[in-house]
Amino acid sequence: MATWKNLDTLETFKALSEVKRVKLAEAMSGAEGAERVKKYSVPMAEGFSYNFAAKQVDDEVLNALKALAEEAQLAEKFEELYNGAVINTGENRLVLHQLTRGQLGNAVEADGVDKREFYVKQQARIAEFANKVHNGEITNAAGEKFTTVVQIGIGGSDLGPRAMYLALENWAKKNNTLKMKAQFISNVDPDDAAAVLNAVDVAHALFVLVSKSGTTLETLTNESFVKEALKKAGLDASKHMIAVTSETSPLAKSDDYLAAFFMDDYIGGRFSSTSAVGGAVLSLAFGPDVFAQFLEGAAAEDKLSANKNVMENPEMLDALIGVYERNVLGYPGTAVLPYSQALSRFPAHLQQLDMESNGKSVNRFGEPVDYPTGPVIFGEPGTNGQHSFYQLLHQGTDIVPLQFVGFRNSQIGTDIEIQGSTSQQKLCANVAAQIVAFACGKSDDNRNKNFEGGRPSSIIIGDSLTPKSLGALLAHFENKIMFQGFLWNVNSFDQEGVQLGKVLAKRVLAHETDGALKVYSDLLNI
Repeated sequence: MATWKNLDTLETFKALSEVKRVKLAEAMSGAEGAERVKKYSVPMAEGFSYNFAAKQVDDEVLNALKALAEEAQLAEKFEELYNGAVINTGENRLVLHQLTRGQLGNAVEADGVDKREFYVKQQARIAEFANKVHNGEITNAAGEKFTTVVQIGIGGSDLGPRAMYLALENWAKKNNTLKMKAQFISNVDPDDAAAVLNAVDVAHALFVLVSKSGTTLETLTNESFVKEALKKAGLDASKHMIAVTSETSPLAKSDDYLAAFFMDDYIGGRFSSTSAVGGAVLSLAFGPDVFAQFLEGAAAEDKLSANKNVMENPEMLDALIGVYERNVLGYPGTAVLPYSQALSRFPAHLQQLDMESNGKSVNRFGEPVDYPTGPVIFGEPGTNGQHSFYQLLHQGTDIVPLQFVGFRNSQIGTDIEIQGSTSQQKLCANVAAQIVAFACGKSDDNRNKNFEGGRPSSIIIGDSLTPKSLGALLAHFENKIMFQGFLWNVNSFDQEGVQLGKVLAKRVLAHETDGALKVYSDLLNI
Protein backbone atom coordinates (compact mmCIF):
# COMPACT_ATOMS: atom_id res chain seq x y z
CA MET A 1 0.00 0.00 0.00
CA ALA A 2 1.30 3.46 -0.92
CA THR A 3 2.42 5.86 1.78
CA TRP A 4 1.14 9.43 1.65
CA LYS A 5 3.64 12.11 2.68
CA ASN A 6 3.94 15.85 2.25
CA LEU A 7 6.18 16.94 -0.61
CA ASP A 8 8.64 18.77 1.64
CA THR A 9 9.31 15.65 3.72
CA LEU A 10 10.61 13.66 0.74
CA GLU A 11 14.39 13.32 0.53
CA THR A 12 14.27 13.36 -3.25
CA PHE A 13 12.45 16.71 -3.21
CA LYS A 14 15.24 18.19 -1.13
CA ALA A 15 17.74 16.77 -3.63
CA LEU A 16 15.73 18.22 -6.52
CA SER A 17 15.89 21.65 -4.88
CA GLU A 18 19.68 21.48 -4.92
CA VAL A 19 20.13 20.49 -8.58
CA LYS A 20 21.86 23.11 -10.71
CA ARG A 21 19.38 25.34 -12.54
CA VAL A 22 19.22 25.19 -16.33
CA LYS A 23 19.92 28.42 -18.21
CA LEU A 24 17.14 28.02 -20.73
CA ALA A 25 18.19 30.78 -23.15
CA GLU A 26 21.60 29.14 -23.55
CA ALA A 27 20.26 25.60 -23.72
CA MET A 28 17.76 26.43 -26.45
CA SER A 29 20.17 28.37 -28.67
CA GLY A 30 22.06 27.05 -31.67
CA ALA A 31 22.86 23.39 -32.26
CA GLU A 32 22.24 22.45 -28.63
CA GLY A 33 18.69 23.79 -28.87
CA ALA A 34 18.04 21.82 -32.05
CA GLU A 35 19.21 18.61 -30.35
CA ARG A 36 17.04 19.30 -27.30
CA VAL A 37 13.91 19.62 -29.44
CA LYS A 38 14.65 16.24 -31.03
CA LYS A 39 15.59 14.55 -27.75
CA TYR A 40 13.13 15.87 -25.20
CA SER A 41 9.93 14.43 -26.61
CA VAL A 42 7.62 11.66 -25.37
CA PRO A 43 5.01 9.89 -27.55
CA MET A 44 1.38 10.15 -26.51
CA ALA A 45 -1.73 8.37 -27.75
CA GLU A 46 -3.55 9.20 -30.99
CA GLY A 47 -0.51 10.67 -32.76
CA PHE A 48 0.34 13.28 -30.13
CA SER A 49 3.76 13.92 -28.64
CA TYR A 50 4.68 15.86 -25.52
CA ASN A 51 7.73 18.01 -26.23
CA PHE A 52 9.41 19.61 -23.21
CA ALA A 53 12.64 20.86 -24.79
CA ALA A 54 11.83 24.45 -23.82
CA LYS A 55 11.41 23.60 -20.14
CA GLN A 56 14.15 24.36 -17.60
CA VAL A 57 15.26 20.75 -17.37
CA ASP A 58 18.28 18.69 -18.40
CA ASP A 59 19.29 15.10 -17.77
CA GLU A 60 20.32 15.90 -14.19
CA VAL A 61 16.96 17.50 -13.40
CA LEU A 62 15.11 14.64 -15.12
CA ASN A 63 16.98 12.05 -13.05
CA ALA A 64 16.01 13.96 -9.91
CA LEU A 65 12.37 14.02 -11.06
CA LYS A 66 12.44 10.26 -11.70
CA ALA A 67 13.73 9.70 -8.18
CA LEU A 68 10.97 11.96 -6.81
CA ALA A 69 8.33 9.98 -8.71
CA GLU A 70 9.61 6.75 -7.21
CA GLU A 71 9.77 8.03 -3.64
CA ALA A 72 6.34 9.66 -3.97
CA GLN A 73 5.04 6.33 -5.35
CA LEU A 74 3.12 8.04 -8.13
CA ALA A 75 2.61 4.89 -10.19
CA GLU A 76 1.52 2.91 -7.14
CA LYS A 77 -0.97 5.59 -6.11
CA PHE A 78 -2.54 5.67 -9.56
CA GLU A 79 -2.76 1.89 -9.52
CA GLU A 80 -4.55 2.00 -6.17
CA LEU A 81 -6.92 4.65 -7.55
CA TYR A 82 -7.98 2.70 -10.63
CA ASN A 83 -8.29 -0.50 -8.59
CA GLY A 84 -10.87 1.12 -6.33
CA ALA A 85 -9.06 2.52 -3.27
CA VAL A 86 -10.70 5.34 -1.31
CA ILE A 87 -8.58 8.17 -2.74
CA ASN A 88 -11.07 10.98 -2.07
CA THR A 89 -10.38 11.22 1.67
CA GLY A 90 -12.47 14.36 2.16
CA GLU A 91 -15.68 12.60 1.17
CA ASN A 92 -14.53 9.01 1.81
CA ARG A 93 -15.10 8.03 -1.82
CA LEU A 94 -13.53 6.10 -4.64
CA VAL A 95 -12.36 8.02 -7.73
CA LEU A 96 -13.58 6.27 -10.86
CA HIS A 97 -13.78 8.63 -13.85
CA GLN A 98 -11.23 6.51 -15.77
CA LEU A 99 -13.66 3.58 -15.54
CA THR A 100 -16.08 5.42 -17.80
CA ARG A 101 -13.70 4.75 -20.72
CA GLY A 102 -11.96 1.49 -19.83
CA GLN A 103 -10.81 -1.07 -17.25
CA LEU A 104 -7.19 -0.31 -16.36
CA GLY A 105 -6.92 -2.86 -13.57
CA ASN A 106 -9.08 -5.11 -11.45
CA ALA A 107 -12.86 -5.10 -11.45
CA VAL A 108 -14.11 -2.39 -9.10
CA GLU A 109 -17.20 -3.06 -7.05
CA ALA A 110 -19.00 -0.41 -5.00
CA ASP A 111 -22.49 -0.40 -3.51
CA GLY A 112 -22.76 -4.03 -4.60
CA VAL A 113 -22.33 -3.07 -8.28
CA ASP A 114 -19.54 -3.65 -10.80
CA LYS A 115 -18.86 -0.02 -11.62
CA ARG A 116 -17.44 -0.58 -15.09
CA GLU A 117 -20.59 -2.49 -16.02
CA PHE A 118 -22.67 0.32 -14.53
CA TYR A 119 -20.98 3.00 -16.66
CA VAL A 120 -21.15 0.87 -19.81
CA LYS A 121 -24.84 0.27 -19.21
CA GLN A 122 -25.52 3.99 -18.91
CA GLN A 123 -23.57 4.65 -22.11
CA ALA A 124 -25.62 1.97 -23.88
CA ARG A 125 -28.89 3.49 -22.60
CA ILE A 126 -27.80 6.94 -23.78
CA ALA A 127 -26.79 5.55 -27.18
CA GLU A 128 -30.16 3.84 -27.60
CA PHE A 129 -32.02 7.02 -26.63
CA ALA A 130 -29.91 9.21 -28.93
CA ASN A 131 -30.40 6.88 -31.87
CA LYS A 132 -34.17 6.95 -31.32
CA VAL A 133 -34.13 10.75 -31.27
CA HIS A 134 -32.08 10.85 -34.46
CA ASN A 135 -34.29 8.24 -36.16
CA GLY A 136 -37.48 10.08 -35.26
CA GLU A 137 -38.73 7.38 -32.88
CA ILE A 138 -38.69 9.92 -30.05
CA THR A 139 -40.20 13.23 -31.18
CA ASN A 140 -41.98 16.29 -29.89
CA ALA A 141 -45.74 16.27 -29.39
CA ALA A 142 -46.33 17.11 -33.05
CA GLY A 143 -44.34 14.07 -34.16
CA GLU A 144 -41.49 16.27 -35.42
CA LYS A 145 -37.80 15.62 -34.85
CA PHE A 146 -35.83 17.47 -32.21
CA THR A 147 -33.18 19.62 -33.87
CA THR A 148 -31.42 21.20 -30.87
CA VAL A 149 -30.15 19.86 -27.55
CA VAL A 150 -29.71 22.28 -24.65
CA GLN A 151 -27.66 21.28 -21.61
CA ILE A 152 -28.66 22.89 -18.30
CA GLY A 153 -25.90 22.59 -15.72
CA ILE A 154 -23.09 24.49 -14.07
CA GLY A 155 -19.44 23.92 -13.22
CA GLY A 156 -18.35 20.48 -14.40
CA SER A 157 -21.79 19.89 -15.88
CA ASP A 158 -21.17 22.77 -18.27
CA LEU A 159 -17.47 23.61 -18.75
CA GLY A 160 -16.23 20.21 -19.88
CA PRO A 161 -19.16 19.20 -22.11
CA ARG A 162 -19.31 22.70 -23.63
CA ALA A 163 -15.57 22.68 -24.39
CA MET A 164 -15.80 19.21 -25.93
CA TYR A 165 -18.83 20.15 -28.04
CA LEU A 166 -17.18 23.28 -29.40
CA ALA A 167 -13.99 21.31 -30.09
CA LEU A 168 -15.86 18.86 -32.34
CA GLU A 169 -18.73 20.92 -33.76
CA ASN A 170 -16.97 21.88 -37.01
CA TRP A 171 -15.32 18.46 -37.31
CA ALA A 172 -18.80 16.93 -37.13
CA LYS A 173 -20.14 19.28 -39.79
CA LYS A 174 -17.29 18.35 -42.11
CA ASN A 175 -17.79 14.62 -41.47
CA ASN A 176 -21.60 14.74 -41.65
CA THR A 177 -22.09 13.64 -38.05
CA LEU A 178 -23.67 16.79 -36.62
CA LYS A 179 -27.05 15.38 -35.64
CA MET A 180 -28.28 18.25 -33.45
CA LYS A 181 -27.01 21.71 -32.65
CA ALA A 182 -26.11 22.11 -28.96
CA GLN A 183 -26.56 25.07 -26.64
CA PHE A 184 -25.69 25.44 -22.95
CA ILE A 185 -27.34 27.27 -20.06
CA SER A 186 -25.20 27.55 -16.94
CA ASN A 187 -25.21 30.94 -15.23
CA VAL A 188 -28.07 31.72 -12.85
CA ASP A 189 -28.03 35.18 -14.46
CA PRO A 190 -31.43 35.27 -16.21
CA ASP A 191 -29.82 36.85 -19.26
CA ASP A 192 -27.98 33.57 -19.93
CA ALA A 193 -31.12 31.42 -20.10
CA ALA A 194 -33.08 34.14 -21.92
CA ALA A 195 -30.41 34.51 -24.60
CA VAL A 196 -30.31 30.76 -25.27
CA LEU A 197 -34.09 30.40 -25.31
CA ASN A 198 -34.38 33.33 -27.72
CA ALA A 199 -31.85 31.66 -30.02
CA VAL A 200 -33.52 28.24 -30.25
CA ASP A 201 -36.83 26.90 -31.50
CA VAL A 202 -38.12 25.52 -28.19
CA ALA A 203 -40.72 23.37 -29.96
CA HIS A 204 -37.86 21.36 -31.47
CA ALA A 205 -35.47 21.54 -28.51
CA LEU A 206 -34.59 18.74 -26.12
CA PHE A 207 -33.26 19.92 -22.74
CA VAL A 208 -30.76 17.94 -20.65
CA LEU A 209 -30.89 18.79 -16.95
CA VAL A 210 -27.64 17.80 -15.22
CA SER A 211 -27.46 17.68 -11.43
CA LYS A 212 -25.96 14.80 -9.48
CA SER A 213 -27.79 15.68 -6.29
CA GLY A 214 -30.90 17.05 -7.94
CA THR A 215 -30.65 20.08 -5.65
CA THR A 216 -28.16 22.43 -7.38
CA LEU A 217 -29.67 25.91 -6.93
CA GLU A 218 -28.48 27.47 -10.19
CA THR A 219 -29.46 24.43 -12.28
CA LEU A 220 -32.93 24.04 -10.78
CA THR A 221 -33.55 27.78 -11.15
CA ASN A 222 -32.66 27.57 -14.84
CA GLU A 223 -34.84 24.46 -15.19
CA SER A 224 -37.79 26.47 -13.92
CA PHE A 225 -36.89 29.24 -16.35
CA VAL A 226 -36.97 26.74 -19.22
CA LYS A 227 -40.19 25.10 -18.06
CA GLU A 228 -41.89 28.49 -17.97
CA ALA A 229 -40.74 29.19 -21.53
CA LEU A 230 -42.07 25.81 -22.69
CA LYS A 231 -45.38 26.43 -20.91
CA LYS A 232 -45.75 29.85 -22.57
CA ALA A 233 -45.16 28.14 -25.92
CA GLY A 234 -48.00 25.72 -25.14
CA LEU A 235 -45.63 22.76 -24.77
CA ASP A 236 -45.49 19.94 -22.22
CA ALA A 237 -42.09 20.32 -20.52
CA SER A 238 -41.98 16.64 -19.57
CA LYS A 239 -41.87 15.77 -23.28
CA HIS A 240 -38.88 18.03 -23.85
CA MET A 241 -36.58 17.21 -20.94
CA ILE A 242 -34.24 14.42 -19.81
CA ALA A 243 -32.17 14.25 -16.63
CA VAL A 244 -28.63 13.21 -15.86
CA THR A 245 -28.45 12.60 -12.15
CA SER A 246 -27.72 10.05 -9.44
CA GLU A 247 -30.02 7.11 -8.86
CA THR A 248 -30.89 8.45 -5.40
CA SER A 249 -31.72 12.04 -6.41
CA PRO A 250 -35.30 13.36 -6.58
CA LEU A 251 -34.91 13.62 -10.37
CA ALA A 252 -34.23 9.91 -10.88
CA LYS A 253 -37.79 8.65 -11.05
CA SER A 254 -39.66 11.87 -11.76
CA ASP A 255 -42.43 12.05 -14.37
CA ASP A 256 -41.03 15.44 -15.35
CA TYR A 257 -38.53 13.80 -17.73
CA LEU A 258 -38.62 11.62 -20.82
CA ALA A 259 -35.71 9.62 -19.39
CA ALA A 260 -33.06 9.73 -16.67
CA PHE A 261 -29.45 8.62 -17.07
CA PHE A 262 -27.24 8.03 -14.10
CA MET A 263 -23.91 9.12 -12.68
CA ASP A 264 -22.59 8.49 -9.18
CA ASP A 265 -20.63 10.06 -6.35
CA TYR A 266 -17.37 8.46 -7.53
CA ILE A 267 -17.03 10.90 -10.44
CA GLY A 268 -16.45 14.58 -9.65
CA GLY A 269 -18.17 17.12 -11.87
CA ARG A 270 -14.95 18.44 -13.41
CA PHE A 271 -13.95 14.86 -14.32
CA SER A 272 -17.36 13.96 -15.76
CA SER A 273 -17.05 14.73 -19.49
CA THR A 274 -16.60 11.01 -20.27
CA SER A 275 -19.56 10.02 -18.08
CA ALA A 276 -23.27 10.47 -18.74
CA VAL A 277 -22.75 14.21 -18.10
CA GLY A 278 -20.88 14.57 -21.37
CA GLY A 279 -22.27 11.40 -22.90
CA ALA A 280 -25.88 12.54 -23.21
CA VAL A 281 -25.30 15.91 -24.85
CA LEU A 282 -22.39 14.77 -27.05
CA SER A 283 -24.20 11.60 -28.19
CA LEU A 284 -27.28 13.62 -29.06
CA ALA A 285 -25.22 16.25 -30.85
CA PHE A 286 -22.81 14.01 -32.77
CA GLY A 287 -24.12 10.46 -32.45
CA PRO A 288 -23.04 7.68 -30.05
CA ASP A 289 -20.27 6.48 -32.39
CA VAL A 290 -18.45 9.81 -32.14
CA PHE A 291 -18.74 9.78 -28.34
CA ALA A 292 -17.36 6.23 -28.36
CA GLN A 293 -14.32 7.43 -30.35
CA PHE A 294 -13.81 10.20 -27.78
CA LEU A 295 -13.80 7.59 -25.00
CA GLU A 296 -11.39 5.42 -26.98
CA GLY A 297 -8.86 8.24 -27.19
CA ALA A 298 -9.12 8.92 -23.46
CA ALA A 299 -8.68 5.23 -22.65
CA ALA A 300 -5.54 5.04 -24.82
CA GLU A 301 -3.95 7.94 -22.92
CA ASP A 302 -4.97 6.45 -19.56
CA LYS A 303 -2.95 3.35 -20.42
CA LEU A 304 0.15 5.49 -20.92
CA SER A 305 -0.49 7.16 -17.56
CA ALA A 306 -0.21 3.76 -15.90
CA ASN A 307 3.35 3.25 -17.20
CA LYS A 308 5.85 3.18 -14.33
CA ASN A 309 8.64 4.55 -16.52
CA VAL A 310 8.49 8.33 -16.19
CA MET A 311 10.06 8.87 -19.61
CA GLU A 312 7.29 6.81 -21.22
CA ASN A 313 4.50 8.44 -19.19
CA PRO A 314 3.80 11.93 -20.57
CA GLU A 315 1.25 12.81 -17.89
CA MET A 316 3.55 11.93 -15.01
CA LEU A 317 6.46 13.77 -16.60
CA ASP A 318 4.35 16.86 -17.27
CA ALA A 319 3.16 16.78 -13.65
CA LEU A 320 6.68 16.45 -12.25
CA ILE A 321 8.01 19.34 -14.34
CA GLY A 322 5.03 21.44 -13.23
CA VAL A 323 5.75 20.75 -9.56
CA TYR A 324 9.43 21.57 -10.13
CA GLU A 325 8.36 24.92 -11.62
CA ARG A 326 5.90 25.63 -8.82
CA ASN A 327 7.86 24.47 -5.79
CA VAL A 328 11.51 24.90 -6.74
CA LEU A 329 11.58 27.62 -9.39
CA GLY A 330 8.72 29.51 -7.71
CA TYR A 331 6.44 30.20 -10.67
CA PRO A 332 2.84 30.95 -9.57
CA GLY A 333 0.79 30.26 -12.69
CA THR A 334 0.51 28.36 -15.96
CA ALA A 335 -0.91 29.59 -19.26
CA VAL A 336 -2.65 27.03 -21.49
CA LEU A 337 -2.37 28.17 -25.10
CA PRO A 338 -4.08 26.01 -27.75
CA TYR A 339 -3.27 27.02 -31.32
CA SER A 340 -6.66 25.77 -32.47
CA GLN A 341 -9.83 27.84 -32.51
CA ALA A 342 -11.84 24.67 -31.88
CA LEU A 343 -10.25 24.53 -28.40
CA SER A 344 -11.48 28.03 -27.55
CA ARG A 345 -13.13 26.89 -24.29
CA PHE A 346 -10.59 24.20 -23.41
CA PRO A 347 -8.52 26.55 -21.19
CA ALA A 348 -11.67 27.46 -19.24
CA HIS A 349 -12.36 23.77 -18.63
CA LEU A 350 -8.75 23.18 -17.54
CA GLN A 351 -8.99 26.19 -15.25
CA GLN A 352 -11.73 24.48 -13.26
CA LEU A 353 -10.16 21.04 -13.57
CA ASP A 354 -6.83 22.22 -12.14
CA MET A 355 -7.75 24.99 -9.72
CA GLU A 356 -10.73 23.20 -8.18
CA SER A 357 -8.70 20.01 -7.82
CA ASN A 358 -5.40 21.29 -6.44
CA GLY A 359 -6.30 24.68 -5.03
CA LYS A 360 -5.86 23.33 -1.50
CA SER A 361 -3.87 24.52 1.54
CA VAL A 362 -4.31 21.39 3.66
CA ASN A 363 -3.16 17.86 2.91
CA ARG A 364 -5.24 14.72 2.60
CA PHE A 365 -5.41 14.48 6.37
CA GLY A 366 -6.59 18.05 6.96
CA GLU A 367 -3.19 19.33 8.05
CA PRO A 368 -1.81 22.66 6.70
CA VAL A 369 0.94 22.38 4.08
CA ASP A 370 3.97 24.68 4.09
CA TYR A 371 4.50 24.86 0.32
CA PRO A 372 2.61 26.18 -2.72
CA THR A 373 0.11 23.85 -4.36
CA GLY A 374 -2.03 24.39 -7.48
CA PRO A 375 -1.02 27.19 -9.88
CA VAL A 376 -3.30 29.84 -11.32
CA ILE A 377 -4.47 28.60 -14.75
CA PHE A 378 -5.54 30.86 -17.61
CA GLY A 379 -5.39 30.90 -21.38
CA GLU A 380 -6.83 31.73 -24.78
CA PRO A 381 -6.35 30.30 -28.26
CA GLY A 382 -3.38 31.46 -30.32
CA THR A 383 -2.92 33.67 -32.19
CA ASN A 384 -5.57 35.78 -30.43
CA GLY A 385 -3.69 35.60 -27.14
CA GLN A 386 -0.57 36.98 -28.79
CA HIS A 387 -2.45 40.26 -29.26
CA SER A 388 -3.79 40.18 -25.70
CA PHE A 389 -1.70 39.04 -22.72
CA TYR A 390 1.54 37.78 -24.33
CA GLN A 391 3.12 41.17 -23.63
CA LEU A 392 3.19 40.31 -19.92
CA LEU A 393 4.34 36.77 -20.66
CA HIS A 394 7.30 38.04 -22.70
CA GLN A 395 8.40 41.10 -20.72
CA GLY A 396 6.49 41.14 -17.44
CA THR A 397 8.11 40.82 -14.03
CA ASP A 398 6.66 37.34 -13.39
CA ILE A 399 7.72 34.26 -15.32
CA VAL A 400 4.68 32.20 -16.29
CA PRO A 401 5.25 28.64 -17.62
CA LEU A 402 3.37 27.94 -20.83
CA GLN A 403 1.62 24.87 -22.19
CA PHE A 404 1.06 25.09 -25.94
CA VAL A 405 -1.13 22.72 -27.95
CA GLY A 406 -0.66 22.66 -31.71
CA PHE A 407 -1.75 20.64 -34.75
CA ARG A 408 0.02 20.09 -38.04
CA ASN A 409 -3.26 20.12 -39.95
CA SER A 410 -6.40 22.19 -39.64
CA GLN A 411 -9.60 20.52 -38.54
CA ILE A 412 -11.76 21.55 -41.49
CA GLY A 413 -9.19 21.47 -44.30
CA THR A 414 -10.44 24.68 -45.90
CA ASP A 415 -7.52 27.07 -46.39
CA ILE A 416 -5.98 29.63 -48.70
CA GLU A 417 -2.43 30.48 -49.68
CA ILE A 418 -1.40 34.11 -49.24
CA GLN A 419 2.14 35.45 -49.61
CA GLY A 420 3.57 31.99 -50.12
CA SER A 421 1.99 30.17 -47.16
CA THR A 422 -1.38 28.88 -46.02
CA SER A 423 -3.27 30.11 -42.96
CA GLN A 424 -2.46 26.83 -41.17
CA GLN A 425 1.23 27.27 -41.93
CA LYS A 426 1.05 30.80 -40.54
CA LEU A 427 -0.62 29.47 -37.40
CA CYS A 428 2.05 26.80 -36.92
CA ALA A 429 4.81 29.30 -37.67
CA ASN A 430 3.50 31.49 -34.88
CA VAL A 431 3.53 28.75 -32.25
CA ALA A 432 7.05 27.65 -33.24
CA ALA A 433 8.23 31.26 -33.11
CA GLN A 434 6.64 31.89 -29.73
CA ILE A 435 8.32 28.87 -28.12
CA VAL A 436 11.77 30.02 -29.23
CA ALA A 437 11.08 33.69 -28.50
CA PHE A 438 9.99 32.89 -24.94
CA ALA A 439 12.96 30.59 -24.36
CA CYS A 440 15.77 32.52 -26.06
CA GLY A 441 14.65 36.13 -25.99
CA LYS A 442 16.50 38.89 -27.88
CA SER A 443 19.14 41.33 -26.70
CA ASP A 444 18.68 45.00 -27.57
CA ASP A 445 20.39 48.13 -26.30
CA ASN A 446 16.95 49.70 -26.19
CA ARG A 447 15.66 48.18 -22.92
CA ASN A 448 12.09 48.57 -24.08
CA LYS A 449 12.84 46.18 -26.95
CA ASN A 450 14.97 43.78 -24.92
CA PHE A 451 13.65 40.25 -24.23
CA GLU A 452 15.34 38.40 -21.38
CA GLY A 453 14.10 34.99 -22.51
CA GLY A 454 14.35 32.07 -20.10
CA ARG A 455 10.56 31.66 -20.11
CA PRO A 456 9.73 27.95 -20.14
CA SER A 457 7.13 26.17 -22.24
CA SER A 458 6.07 22.74 -23.43
CA ILE A 459 3.97 21.80 -26.43
CA ILE A 460 1.65 18.92 -27.17
CA ILE A 461 1.79 18.40 -30.94
CA GLY A 462 -0.77 16.38 -32.90
CA ASP A 463 -1.80 15.75 -36.49
CA SER A 464 -5.36 17.08 -36.25
CA LEU A 465 -8.15 17.51 -33.74
CA THR A 466 -10.56 14.54 -33.92
CA PRO A 467 -12.80 12.82 -31.35
CA LYS A 468 -10.03 10.35 -30.48
CA SER A 469 -7.31 12.97 -30.18
CA LEU A 470 -9.61 15.19 -28.11
CA GLY A 471 -10.19 12.30 -25.70
CA ALA A 472 -6.45 11.72 -25.40
CA LEU A 473 -5.82 15.42 -24.79
CA LEU A 474 -8.47 15.56 -22.07
CA ALA A 475 -7.09 12.46 -20.33
CA HIS A 476 -3.56 13.90 -20.43
CA PHE A 477 -4.57 16.94 -18.39
CA GLU A 478 -6.87 15.01 -16.05
CA ASN A 479 -4.06 12.61 -15.20
CA LYS A 480 -1.38 15.31 -14.99
CA ILE A 481 -3.49 17.12 -12.39
CA MET A 482 -4.03 13.86 -10.50
CA PHE A 483 -0.28 13.18 -10.32
CA GLN A 484 0.39 16.71 -9.12
CA GLY A 485 -2.17 16.24 -6.36
CA PHE A 486 -0.37 13.06 -5.34
CA LEU A 487 2.93 14.97 -5.15
CA TRP A 488 1.44 17.78 -3.08
CA ASN A 489 -0.37 15.20 -0.90
CA VAL A 490 -3.68 17.01 -1.32
CA ASN A 491 -7.11 15.58 -2.06
CA SER A 492 -7.69 16.54 -5.69
CA PHE A 493 -11.21 15.14 -5.74
CA ASP A 494 -13.28 17.27 -3.37
CA GLN A 495 -14.12 20.98 -3.63
CA GLU A 496 -15.15 22.38 -0.26
CA GLY A 497 -14.02 25.82 -1.45
CA VAL A 498 -17.21 26.25 -3.49
CA GLN A 499 -19.56 25.60 -0.57
CA LEU A 500 -19.25 28.63 1.74
CA GLY A 501 -20.49 31.13 -0.81
CA LYS A 502 -23.49 28.91 -1.56
CA VAL A 503 -24.43 28.76 2.13
CA LEU A 504 -24.20 32.53 2.52
CA ALA A 505 -26.20 33.10 -0.69
CA LYS A 506 -29.05 31.03 0.76
CA ARG A 507 -28.95 33.17 3.91
CA VAL A 508 -29.18 36.31 1.79
CA LEU A 509 -32.19 34.98 -0.13
CA ALA A 510 -33.86 34.03 3.17
CA HIS A 511 -33.13 37.56 4.51
CA GLU A 512 -31.18 36.08 7.39
CA THR A 513 -28.33 38.59 7.22
CA ASP A 514 -26.46 41.02 9.41
CA GLY A 515 -23.25 43.05 9.31
CA ALA A 516 -21.47 43.43 5.98
CA LEU A 517 -23.62 40.72 4.38
CA LYS A 518 -26.77 42.73 5.07
CA VAL A 519 -25.28 45.95 3.73
CA TYR A 520 -24.17 44.27 0.50
CA SER A 521 -27.64 42.70 0.19
CA ASP A 522 -29.23 46.11 0.55
CA LEU A 523 -26.86 47.65 -1.98
CA LEU A 524 -27.85 44.95 -4.48
CA ASN A 525 -31.55 45.44 -3.73
CA ILE A 526 -32.12 41.80 -2.75
